[in-house]
Amino acid sequence: MSDTRPDHADDSEEEASPARKRPRPGERRLQILQTLAAMLEKPGSERITTAGLAAQIGVSEAALYRHFASKAQMFEGLIDFVDQSVMGLIRQVTDREPAGPQQAGRIVALLLQFAEKNPGMSRVMNGEALAFEHERLQERINLLFDKIEAQLRQSLKGIESATPTADLHVTASLLVAFMQGRLQRFARSGFKRLPSEHLQAALGRIL
Repeated sequence: MSDTRPDHADDSEEEASPARKRPRPGERRLQILQTLAAMLEKPGSERITTAGLAAQIGVSEAALYRHFASKAQMFEGLIDFVDQSVMGLIRQVTDREPAGPQQAGRIVALLLQFAEKNPGMSRVMNGEALAFEHERLQERINLLFDKIEAQLRQSLKGIESATPTADLHVTASLLVAFMQGRLQRFARSGFKRLPSEHLQAALGRIL
């Protein structure tokens, strides 16, 4: 991540002690996003405030706004990370495996494993962390799942040509609903019910 903020605008907290090493350009921005993601993993984090985020990092709220114009922009940074990670995982599968049900199942498995390894991001993906934020953030997540569903339809075209197109749409939609359900259960169980639980057996039933 880049940071074009000029040197004279450095956080006052970062200048307070000559002995403290000043963060490199972009480091503070990345730290803010990492801290926000970590806070989303903790119980009782239904609504994160900028005051709480700043306190967690050890800076003022003003310092946060030198790097992000708003809290919504901070969440957009997390959504960017999720989007890039998800599409990257999908490309890995489509580059290595032929189209068909196995490819579709592999995509679903990798995306759920990504959420399992990044609990805070799973709350962004299921929209729970965005409930009290700007509606455009939820729209971006909806768009991400639209892209996932479109890819699953493409993957499922590897099924015999006799399979009706309507069936491909239904199956792709069902896979997306399954993923979203697993993400919801994962978050609401306090991250105890893993998305990968009995995953292959479940995918076998759907596909």
